[in-house]
Amino acid sequence: MDEEGMEEEEDGGSSTGYEAAMDDHNHNSWEAGAEPDQPRDLPLLPTKGGGLNVNTSASKFLMNVITVEDYKSTYWPKLNSAIDQLLTQSPGDYIPISYEQIYSCVYKCVCQQHSEQMYSDLMEKIADHLERVSKELRVSPQDLYIERFNLALGQYMGALQSIVPLFIYMNKFYIETKLNRDLREDLINLFTEHVAEKHIYSLMPLLLEAQSTPFQVTPSTMANIVKGLYTLRPEWVQLAPALFSKFIPNILPPAVESELQNYAAQDQKFQRDLMQNGFSRGDQSRKRAGEELTYYGSSTCAGSRGYR
Repeated sequence: MDEEGMEEEEDGGSSTGYEAAMDDHNHNSWEAGAEPDQPRDLPLLPTKGGGLNVNTSASKFLMNVITVEDYKSTYWPKLNSAIDQLLTQSPGDYIPISYEQIYSCVYKCVCQQHSEQMYSDLMEKIADHLERVSKELRVSPQDLYIERFNLALGQYMGALQSIVPLFIYMNKFYIETKLNRDLREDLINLFTEHVAEKHIYSLMPLLLEAQSTPFQVTPSTMANIVKGLYTLRPEWVQLAPALFSKFIPNILPPAVESELQNYAAQDQKFQRDLMQNGFSRGDQSRKRAGEELTYYGSSTCAGSRGYR
């Protein structure tokens, strides 16, 4: 073999070996561009056709370091805009964003060690959004309060169906491994903290009133809210056991006759808490709802707990 041929073979072998190391089936050999804390088992990005991207663009990407300034000026603004649209979309809306681009953006930021900042930015972004939602609910007319709460809850839970998958790499390689938590749970907790907890004592009397007034609220709306509240905070069942038990089966333990006095005391405590927190607007209909709540609490002490 002549000298030129040997040089070509050496060049070819070197290139092939390098690309193989950079682009194996699971990206486990990214030492060339990885930092000490670099995730080693990130899978390859899916292409539009559903396959895996196995070309040499990965090696080119790894040579382009994403600085903190790059993240702040280029990558986070893209994510921020997409999150805005997802949080405010209505069912059936067309969202003009590239899911593949956002997915790739998150992926690159994780690989370049920006997970901590990205997680912080995401949580702050969504918390700010939920604070605005809460303020809008606070000034809602009473006759629209239940429907608007249902809309806010449904819209947010729908947004999570897109947001959580888009941040799957951050969840797997930062939140789960370093924080020992889960992104979806963290985002649900944000809604509980910034919206539900602030409105539960205003909402419950209206739900009880609506339950006793035919056609005031559709059954689907009532079911969505009750099931949603149970998902957010299961112990809220104790605020209105009869109401929750109509939509969520087997949530109340069987009563023990010897414990009936304790059950009654617990119900009365929750009634007092609800009355103290649920009548800030001084509305008479809420007073009626409070009376119904007292009825439900006392009547369900034995019945809804399974005592016969």
